[in-house]
Order: sequence, then structure tokens, then C-alpha cells
Amino acid sequence: MITNEDDAAVWDRLASMLSAGAAQAVRDCWAIGEQEAGLGMLVAGLLDEGTAISETARAELAVVAETWGERENLMPQLLRCRGDGRQADVQLIEVETVINGADLASSGGLEDLLLVPWVSCTRCGQVLMRAHALEPWGNLSYIARHYAIVSPDRGRVLRVFSDDSADESFCVLLHDCPRAEPAGQRLTRLR
Repeated sequence: MITNEDDAAVWDRLASMLSAGAAQAVRDCWAIGEQEAGLGMLVAGLLDEGTAISETARAELAVVAETWGERENLMPQLLRCRGDGRQADVQLIEVETVINGADLASSGGLEDLLLVPWVSCTRCGQVLMRAHALEPWGNLSYIARHYAIVSPDRGRVLRVFSDDSADESFCVLLHDCPRAEPAGQRLTRLR
């Protein structure tokens, strides 16, 4: 869970960024098990309604899309959503410069993978990366094999997560930052 909420609560909170009718349509998709369609409706709705979203919400939506296998489909539209102009704790990285896992100190078992910078912590500079295999035809694997948080200079792996931990790795980046507010004062700003 991205903010210690259950999946349904996260879905409901994200849907609430839309007008009432559009939000209900997204919630209905959750209720009938059509999460992929609901994510598409959510992002399209944000664009159609011109809703301003925080960079944290944009990153969270990218993580949810990754979890449901829709990141590649939705990223172009998600990046076009209007930002709210406020400073956020995290930011999506738009330019994907691939880093060879073998080039990282303490690579944590990622030596044979290529790492793509994905979300950066604006407070401490740590970066959440998706680790992909290189397919025989030259493209990165569609699904990440691991997620990793690396040092601000992108030279050292700090923590490695399994292939089903997109949300957990994002939560760690967001909440375990060495420059984060103390736990009792932490506020999650998603809109």
C-alpha cells in the first residue's frame, strides 16, 4: 500500500480527484475488477477536466499503473496532466537514462539487469529505479524484475525490492527518506 491504506482506499482517494460522475465511473471499475480500464479513465479524466495534481500524486499514479501493468500505456498522458506548481517530496523522472547494474557499487544482485531511473526524492536525492532484463531483441523487459533505491549520485544500490514491490519501494522512498519529517509530523500530500 502506498500510504498505509488498503488498495480500495487508495483507489477511492485517487478517484476523488475527479468530478463526482467521473469519480464514480472509476470506482465502479474497481468494484467490477476492471482496474486497468479504471486507471485509463482516471488519467483521461484528469486531462479532460484539467485537474491540477501534485508531483507526489503523479508519481503515485505511475506506481499504481506499474502495479496493474499499465505504466507504459499511461505515462505519456500522465506526464501531460497539469501540475499544481507546489514543491513535492518526490518527482517522476521523465528522461529514462539506463544504467547498467554491473556499474553500481553494492549492486545487490542487479549485475545482469539494466536500471531505469523512475522517481526521485526531492529532499535527499535518492532515486527509485526499475530493474529490467535486456530482451534478446534489444528492448528492456516489459515487466521490471526488481525495484531498487539508489544513492543520489546513482552509483550505489541502497535497497533492492522484489518484482511485485512497486508500491512498497515507492512507500520506502517517500517515507524513509533521511530528511523526512519525524513520523508523528508526517503529512501525505497527494493532491
